Amino acid sequence: MSNTPHTLGEEFPGKLVTIHALKAADPRFARILEEYDSVNDRIHRAETKIAPVSQEEETNLRKQRLALKDTIEQALAPL
Repeated sequence: MSNTPHTLGEEFPGKLVTIHALKAADPRFARILEEYDSVNDRIHRAETKIAPVSQEEETNLRKQRLALKDTIEQALAPL
């Protein structure tokens, strides 16, 4: 979806080359990125009322996105 906020490029500016390299080398990391994109898209669709969800579900999705972002950040830290 276009104009979706919180893309990996926005969240990790300057790290996209590293992210793509790690994604190609590590299937687990690739799955985490896919999950992040999926959760982020669901949040965006909920916020724009394309696919509304309950406030509780939206809050849980935001927590899940934050946890995934933390996992991605930890994977990028030593690089």
